[in-house]
Amino acid sequence: MPDEMHALVVMGVSGCGKSTVASAICSRTHASLIEGDDFHPAQNVEKMRAGIPLTDNDRQGWLERLVREASHRLVAAERVVLTCSALKRDYRETLRRGIPELGFLFLELSEAEATQRVASRAGHFMPATLVKSQFRDLEPPRHEAQVLTVSATRSLASIVDDVVQWWPLPENR
Repeated sequence: MPDEMHALVVMGVSGCGKSTVASAICSRTHASLIEGDDFHPAQNVEKMRAGIPLTDNDRQGWLERLVREASHRLVAAERVVLTCSALKRDYRETLRRGIPELGFLFLELSEAEATQRVASRAGHFMPATLVKSQFRDLEPPRHEAQVLTVSATRSLASIVDDVVQWWPLPENR
């Protein structure tokens, strides 16, 4: 892993644990957390709440907002962890173009498990009915640079341990 990598995207379909894993990584690495869902425009949230999948056009402005926020945070923080579904390679390329030396943690999960997890969580705008559309859009980041793929069914501690080994703190390089 390059020493220059200062930002990590925790990616995957809804329900894979992006927010939980990203928070735990930030606790261990003292990185600044950017919760991608917080940057969706109201129109995107309303579409999802209504069970309407987002289009590439819906996501483009959101991705650009995430790039701006991550770039801004990297000025003040040594490390940034961003949660973002980043389902398609084009979305990941948008993030890569705007954030140099960006890495990705892909939390891999089956459609059945994702659907069950989303159906059981309370207070989130994403309904379980949209999980199928996420898998339809998903282009797993196979053979892409700077990607760590782990099963989202593993324990939180083991996932974070793998990430910290893959993305060591500067003093541990």
